[in-house]
Formats: sequence, C-alpha cells, structure tokens
Amino acid sequence: MPDPSTPTRTSAGPVVHVTGARPNFPKAAPVISALDKLGVEQLLVHTGQHYDARMSEVFFRQLGLPEPDINLEVGSGTHAVQTAAIMVGLEELFLARRPVLVVVYGDVNSTVAAALVAAKLLIPVAHVEAGLRSFDMTMPEEVNRRLTDQLSELLLVTSADAVGHLANEGLAVERIHFVGNPMIDTLLANLDRYDAAAARASRGLVGPYAVATLHRPSNVDAEEAARDLVAALHGVADLVDLVLPLHPRGRTMLESVGLLDHPRLHVEEPLGYVEFMGLVRGAALVLTDSGGVQEETTVLGVPCLTMRPNTERPVTITDGTNRLVRPENLLEAAREVLARPPGERWPVPPLWDGHAGERIGRVIERWLADRT
Repeated sequence: MPDPSTPTRTSAGPVVHVTGARPNFPKAAPVISALDKLGVEQLLVHTGQHYDARMSEVFFRQLGLPEPDINLEVGSGTHAVQTAAIMVGLEELFLARRPVLVVVYGDVNSTVAAALVAAKLLIPVAHVEAGLRSFDMTMPEEVNRRLTDQLSELLLVTSADAVGHLANEGLAVERIHFVGNPMIDTLLANLDRYDAAAARASRGLVGPYAVATLHRPSNVDAEEAARDLVAALHGVADLVDLVLPLHPRGRTMLESVGLLDHPRLHVEEPLGYVEFMGLVRGAALVLTDSGGVQEETTVLGVPCLTMRPNTERPVTITDGTNRLVRPENLLEAAREVLARPPGERWPVPPLWDGHAGERIGRVIERWLADRT
C-alpha cells in the first residue's frame, strides 16, 4: 500500500477499500490481493468501528492484510454517532485523495457511511456482497444494505437470489456482477490452519461439542429475549458442551440473566479468525445469529442453527447446512442434529469456490480500463 501522506502519482487516483468491523476483513483480503496482482493502486482504510484488537487487529495479522494506510479510530457509539464520525473522517480523506473508486463490504455502519460520502462527492462505489436481503427493516444491517446498493455503481453479488433482489429494485443489470463469495476464498485459503484437535485439547473437551456466537440486538438487548435465549442455550448445554466466544455486545445483559450458571457452557473472549475457524471446524453443531458464520459452516459442512426469524442468506439453507430456529424450538432442532450420523453430504452454492476475489479484481480492472 502507498504511503497515505504521499500524493497519488496517477491522475485517476487510488481504489480505496473501506473496512471497519470484523466481518469485513475476510471479505476484503482476497479482493485486495487480486487487485495488487493486477497492479492497481490501492489505499486501505480501517474506520475503527471495531477497535478491540481481538475484533480487528488480529485479522490483519492472520489474513495477510496490509496494515491500514488510514485508521480513523472512531470507536463505539450509537448508530448515528458512529456513522457521523466515520462520514466526517472519510469526507476529509476522499477530498484529499480523490479515489477513482471506493470499495465497501457487507452491511456494517462503515459500509453505508462510505457509500454516502462517496456518492455526495460523485465518487463511484463498488459494493461487495450486494443484493442480500432479509426483508426485515428492524435490522440496522438491512437498512445499510439497501441504501448502499442504491448508491453503488458496481454491485458485486455472492448468490443468484441477490441478483433477483437487485433487479426487482430496479437496479440496472449492467451494474450487477455475479462473482461468488470472497469470504469463502479466505476460508479455503486457510483451511490447513484450522486445527480442530488443538481447539478441543486446549479446552479439555471430550466427545462432541457445540459452538455459539450471538450478538444481534433482537437476541441480546431486551431482558425477556435474553432470558429466553439463555434458557435455550442451557438446554443445549444439557446435551453437549457448548463453547461461546462472547461478542462484547450483549455480554452484560446475558450474564445478568444467568448465562454463566451452567457447568457445560464455556464462555470465552472473542477469538482470532484462525482460532475461531478451528473451533468451528471440529464442532458437531453451531448456533449463531451471524451472517458470515452461516456461510462458513455451509462450506465446512458443519450443521448450523441460526437464531433468527429470517436470514439474508437463504442460499445457506437451500445449498448448505443452515436452518432457522427460535429459542422455543432450539432444543428440539439441536437434538435432531446431534442424532444424525456424521459424514452427511451437502450442496455448496455456485461460485463459492475460492476464486471470487479474482473475479472481483477482473470486474474492477475492466471498469477502470473503460473509464480511462
């Protein structure tokens, strides 16, 4: 990456990647690598939306990402406070460096903030993971996705259903590119580093175990919902050891309603990417409300129960290992999964083959060539 204090040496300006939260980094790594091989000038921005080392810095080290050229260090806050701080910082940066293209990832606040700033400065936007829809406007991520897609010139799509959503919303077909899933590129590129035996041994686990990741406001913010969730998790822990690397969001609420009151529910700090995937790879079952984990378990063949009433990734249900559950039916679903014989076969979505980053790189390279 070029020194951010050095003015760009090309009239076109750099391609600027905006990342900010844990889910962005495995998606960005293959795209940055592909464009680097094509000789494209790039600038990497970390907004600091996730500022804990366990939620961001470790990903740069483990995934081979270059150190960010710019870190805005915005930290936490309400959606409005955080998004506004990111927009102010990005506007200053974009005015100074005039990117030829801004690449954003997923559906976090950094994503929509970057798209808004770029659009108002007449800088084109490319959205990696465009077109995903849960159709649940109570989710902040759904708002972010929809707005970002409307503002993007390049819509880089991970699944066929996303193409249909964008077309139904009236977005021009020439802007839509079905490229596959760059998060799966990162997953497959690091497959031999995921040590399930080490994950088991370091925790003293004997026999099957399950893994949980939970952070959605609908699950952890309200006391009644958190209490129902904890009761369901305790039910699963009655069946099998349950390891929960706990996101900072919701920790206080979940612990206040008795999360820690079960001897087979093992609560940990958030893990690095490689350590977490090693833990998931060896699991008999994963419980989650995370979008990315639905995708990763689909490719690894690990049964996944998603603790939500909907998902923006239905392809992980039709072509994967995922199933939607609620607290009231989690225990029954977990019993069914644990009773199945190991070694089941499962379909994997099209183009989740480890080469999405390369396809995205070629789309951007062609787009840059057309502009010049």
